[in-house]
Amino acid sequence: MPELPEVETTVAGLRTVINGQIIKRAEPRRADLRWPMPPDLRQRLTGARVVSLGRRAKYGLIYTDRDDVLIFHLGMSGRWRVDPATIEKHDHFILETEQGRVAALNDPRRFGSLDIMPLARLDAYKAFLSMGPEPLSDDFDIAALQTAIAGRAAPIKAMLLNQNIVAGLGNIYVCEALHMAGIAPSRAAGGISRAKLVLLVEAIKAVLQSAIEAGGSTLRDFAAPDGELGYFAKQWLVYGREGEPCSCGALVKRRVDSGRSTFYCGQCQR
Repeated sequence: MPELPEVETTVAGLRTVINGQIIKRAEPRRADLRWPMPPDLRQRLTGARVVSLGRRAKYGLIYTDRDDVLIFHLGMSGRWRVDPATIEKHDHFILETEQGRVAALNDPRRFGSLDIMPLARLDAYKAFLSMGPEPLSDDFDIAALQTAIAGRAAPIKAMLLNQNIVAGLGNIYVCEALHMAGIAPSRAAGGISRAKLVLLVEAIKAVLQSAIEAGGSTLRDFAAPDGELGYFAKQWLVYGREGEPCSCGALVKRRVDSGRSTFYCGQCQR
C-alpha cells in the first residue's frame, strides 16, 4: 500500500501538471472504487481551477477555486498517470485541463477512493476526525508521542500504525524507524524510556524525509505520476531483508503480526 512518502511523491507529480489549471473534463469511468464516487463529482470539478495540492496522512488533496477539495486515496494499487498515451482499462477517473494535460487515476484492485468536500468542512471529513498529528510537522514531537502512548501495554509498532496516534505511517517506514531507533517492535509502548522515544521521533522524521527525497518505495504497482519508480527500497535496512545481514552482522528476522510482516534485528533492537 502506498504510504505517506508515496502519496507525497504523487502530490508533487500532480502539482506540476494540474496546479493553476482549469479542469475541462472530470470523468468518472465507473460509479465506484472502494466506495461509490460522489454523483456530483463531474459537476463540481468541471470548469473549476486547481489552486493548490496537499496531503493529509495517506490522502492526497486537490483544492479548487470553488472552495471544494478533491480527496483521493490510492488504496493498495492505485497511482495517477500523467498524459498517458492511451486510456487503460483500470484508469477509473480522468482529469483533463484546458491546456490539454491529462491525469488518470489507475487502480486495478479498486481499494482506493475519491471524494469531494467543501473546504470549510474538510476537518470534519470522516477519515480525518480522529487522526493524530502529521509526523513531519512540529506537532509530532516527544511530548505528543509520550502523551499518546503513556501507560499503553500494546507493542510500539502497533501504536505507530494506529492513525489516531500519528497520521500516515505504514508498515515499511515503521519497521525502518524502529530499527534506526534501536527499539524492538514488540516492546510495550508505555515502557519505553524517554531517551529512546526521542530517538524514535527523530528516526521517524528522518526515514520519511529520506523516502520522500528518493521518490518513495516502489512495491509492485507504485510509481510516480510521470512513471518514475521510487528508489527508497534500495536504502531499506530491515524491511524485506529477512535472512540478510544487518549492519551489526546479525541476520534480519521476520515475523507476522496481525497479517503484516515485521522485519527487525534481534541484536540491534531491544
